[in-house]
This record gives sequence, structure tokens and C-alpha cells, in this order.
Amino acid sequence: MDQHSFIKPYYIFFIVLPAGISLGFVTITLPYLLTHKGFTVESVSGIVTIGASANLLRFLWGPVVDLTLSLRKWFWMGLLACIATLLMICFTPFTVKGTVLLAIIVFISQVAGTFTLLPVSAFMAKRVESNKKGMAGGWFQAGNLGGVGLGGGAGLWLTTHYNVAIAGIVLSAASLLFAMVILMIEDVQHEKNKTVATEIAEMGKDIISMVKIPVVLFIIIMICLPIGTGAASNLWSAIAADWKTDADTVALVTGLISGLVSAVGCVAGGFLADRWGNLKSYLGFGIICALITGAMALFPYQPNVYITGVLAYAFSGGLMNAAFTAVLLFATGKKNAATKFSALVSLGNLSFVYMTSVDGLIHDKHNSKYMLMAEAALGLLSVLVCIIVLNQMKAKKMLLQTID
Repeated sequence: MDQHSFIKPYYIFFIVLPAGISLGFVTITLPYLLTHKGFTVESVSGIVTIGASANLLRFLWGPVVDLTLSLRKWFWMGLLACIATLLMICFTPFTVKGTVLLAIIVFISQVAGTFTLLPVSAFMAKRVESNKKGMAGGWFQAGNLGGVGLGGGAGLWLTTHYNVAIAGIVLSAASLLFAMVILMIEDVQHEKNKTVATEIAEMGKDIISMVKIPVVLFIIIMICLPIGTGAASNLWSAIAADWKTDADTVALVTGLISGLVSAVGCVAGGFLADRWGNLKSYLGFGIICALITGAMALFPYQPNVYITGVLAYAFSGGLMNAAFTAVLLFATGKKNAATKFSALVSLGNLSFVYMTSVDGLIHDKHNSKYMLMAEAALGLLSVLVCIIVLNQMKAKKMLLQTID
């Protein structure tokens, strides 16, 4: 590939922000508003889970992005859908009777978000140099989590100080502005000389060959386990009252500051993943996430603990997400990148989805303390299992083969 076709890894940060903004509004602003409208934490976690489940289905439309149109065109289509659904959420009445309609709109909004992320993942695979993919993964997650902070924090602040319609309009305008960076990236066209049937068959063979590689199969199993899922971040605004934290503090901490802190964590995580190795970083960061989660469960339930705990959780989540992306890029290779990357992301988001439901269920049956302790314990146990298996694989020299 022509060296001039490669991009600076930090470009990825800006074009991922719109999807993060949409997710942040759904996971931070919306839960806070719903719990103040009479919704239970469990029902809120259900709505958030439905939205997050869109990522589980991303692999279904991955081939569509690989086979049709160009990456830039798909990005713009996804962006416009993101903005439209964000505005729809803002103009939908928040009533318990309207739960089903709200859940449907939330789901569609996150499907739209995946259609902006799919071309971005392909750009990372094809427009970023191999020795900079860790940094690209860090910037990808920095944009995602930074966008979550912006969409959640600014969204909540604008909603509580003005109204939800103003929040939607401002966030939509910001999304459009950030997306303009896509114009600085050379577009990638799909291969027009191949038929859809032939290409899908080749993709299927490529995915099967990928799964047959021991280290890739290990990665697939590892990312499905509840290691550093960050699921509690979906409920911070809904359970903030347990720490006696006011709305403005929640908006600032779970939103803007968490976004910045997690973005720093992502960049740091990408840097470390390039130097320590993807698997070692993933499991190491998973331990850090579990320890921070457990510590927050055991400390006194006061506003200062909430602030410190949420920010530490955000930083460790940034580390984890960077390692997650680096591991997936390693397993993906370059051929049919959008399809394979999206398939792995779908699997990786499984733990995020089911742990959000588990957290909400444990909270309503017990309390925040038991919710956090359970998340930490499951994370540590999963890391221990992975380390044991990984050592066995190393002893049998099963980690040497990689994918093209």
C-alpha cells in the first residue's frame, strides 16, 4: 500500500465520537431521567441492554459494508441515522406505558451507531500501519468512551438545566462537526469485480480459517468472559443516589470527566498494548478493573467515594477497551476486515450486555454493594481461568500461528 494512504491514528478518535455520543445519551442521560420518572433500575437496565444488544448483531451487516458502496458512504449513512434517532429519543415521552416504544427507538439508535463504527474498523485495518494498530485501537476507544462522556455528561447537564430537546439538538450538531474528519481519510471502495455470492462464500471460508487458529479461538472465548466489561458504567447515573450524589455532580463525573479520563486510559492502554503484548495487557487490565470495582463496593457510600470510584473505573475501562480493540485487530487480519472485526466485536459485546442485566438484577434484589462485588469476583475468576489456559497453550507452542 502507498505510504501516503496511511493515516494518523488519532484521526480515528474524531470519527468514532458520534457513535459514542449516541451511546452516552442512552447509557447516562436516559437512565437518570427514567429513574426520576418512576422506572426501576432493573427496567432501566433492560432498556439499556436492548440498546447494547445491537452490537451483538453487528456481524450480520458487516458483509454489507464490505461488499457494497464505499466505507465513507456507509459512514455518512450511519451518522445521519444516529442523529435522527437521537432526536427521536429526545422527543419521545418518558412514561412507563411507553417503555416498548422507547426500547425500540433506543435499539434502532444503537444499530445506527454500528453503521458508523463498521467502516471505521475497516479504515483501521486498511489505513493504519501495522506497528501503530495498538495506538489506533486506543484512539478508537478514546473516541468511543470520550463520546459516551460527552453524550452522557453534556446531555444530562443540558437536559437538567434546559430541556431534553436542546440536549438532542446540541449533541447532533456536535456529532456532525466531529464527523467532518472523515474527509481527511482516503476512501476505500469495495471490490466491484466480485459477486455477492462469491464474496460471501470467501468471507465464510476466511472466518472459519480464522477460528481454526488456536490463539484466535482463545481470544474469542476470552472476550466472551466477564473480564473488565465496564457494565456498571451503564448504571452509574441510575444508582448515584446510593452515594447521596446530586444531579450536577453525576452529570459532570459520569459524563465529561469520565469521558476525558477514559480517553486518557484508552491512549495509555494502546501505548502499553503495543509494548507489553495484546494478551498480557488484556488480562492485566482486567485485573485492575476488578480490583477497582471491588474497592468501590467496600468503601463508604459517600459522594467523594462515588466521584473517585467512577473516575478510577473509567480509567481502567479505557485501558481495557484499548487492549480489547488491539486484540481484535490482531485476530482480524486485513482481508474482509469489517466483517471479521464486526463478528468479533459482536461476541465481545456479549459480556457487556449480559453483565448489564446481571448488575441491574443484583442491584434490585440486593443493593449496589453486592452488584459491584459480584462484577469484581466474576472478572477475577475469569482472568484466572484464562491465565491457566494461556500457560498451557504456551507450553504446547499453540500461540505461534497468526492470521493474514
